[in-house]
Amino acid sequence: MAFVNNFGNSDRTSGKYKQKLALLKQMIREYVHENAALVDELEEVHMNIIVRKEERKFLLRKLCEYEPQVALEVQNAAKDGPGSRLGSSHPTLPSNIVIENRKNKRKNHGDSSERKSSLLKTRKNTSKGRKKIVQPVPIDHTGKPIFPIELGRLTIHSLGEVISDRVDFHTEHAIYPVGYVSTRIYGSLKDPTQKCIYTCKISEVSDAPRFEIGSDDNCPPITGDTPDVCHSLLLQGINDSLSLNVVSTRPRGNEFFGLTHPTVLHLIQSCSGARKCVYYKWTKFEVSKNFDAYTEDNDAGLSYEYLQRSISFCKYKMAPDVLQKPDEFVDSKEGIVLY
Repeated sequence: MAFVNNFGNSDRTSGKYKQKLALLKQMIREYVHENAALVDELEEVHMNIIVRKEERKFLLRKLCEYEPQVALEVQNAAKDGPGSRLGSSHPTLPSNIVIENRKNKRKNHGDSSERKSSLLKTRKNTSKGRKKIVQPVPIDHTGKPIFPIELGRLTIHSLGEVISDRVDFHTEHAIYPVGYVSTRIYGSLKDPTQKCIYTCKISEVSDAPRFEIGSDDNCPPITGDTPDVCHSLLLQGINDSLSLNVVSTRPRGNEFFGLTHPTVLHLIQSCSGARKCVYYKWTKFEVSKNFDAYTEDNDAGLSYEYLQRSISFCKYKMAPDVLQKPDEFVDSKEGIVLY
């Protein structure tokens, strides 16, 4: 009789702990989802800050074009330093805009000869030891590359023309040739589980670069002042289409356009006028003799295959009791990264 009572008590104890374990699992799942939502919200806020900064710079440039007095005051304030203020004729213009645009105004109004010579010396010094291996590309009898150039997930259709006399057309890490065209396969904005060919273009509008990402699924093209703005809007559209945060909206616009791919960068550096891009940091390249291919990043924001894995993983997190566990999903408690 005592044995029966003990057996019944053990069953009740076991059931109680099973209930507690189920409750803990549910709480952990909810906290994981809440944490993921907070991280995505933080990244979205960070991207909004970047977009607002770019818009503010653009508006200031336009204001300086239409009101020369403002341009003169911005120039004087940039020379005086970060503690300066604009004149009383425009008291509403915040001083932090002046601080952010000091470098741009110095580029346009500084001693160009001295600055160019110093930057060229710096570029030569920093290029030492920065050598990357690139794969060979087919060329014609004149030595020019034959298009299209297949580079894994990326295809280059035109390198365009380097604009070296305007600082908006290059940065320290990339050059933005007008007429540049590339394509890559990625998830469609209408249905991210379906493949779509995106065409990335660089054009010139009002003496400034304009970046565009178009698709073959009849969606309106995405345009912006920088590759990062276009890429972030594309990633946000992917998330909105699924009503899930399947991919981070932190942009990698240069990579999506292919502008920082070693082979592409090597070809652009070989174009006429590239040497005159004084703010670009020159990189040394060496053509591979073994035809080694460039290893691309396994990023869901760049790769269609890894986007699909991220979609499967996010859907499984939402309903783990209903959906089948993805092949590469491993419990994080075992110390193994999920993706």
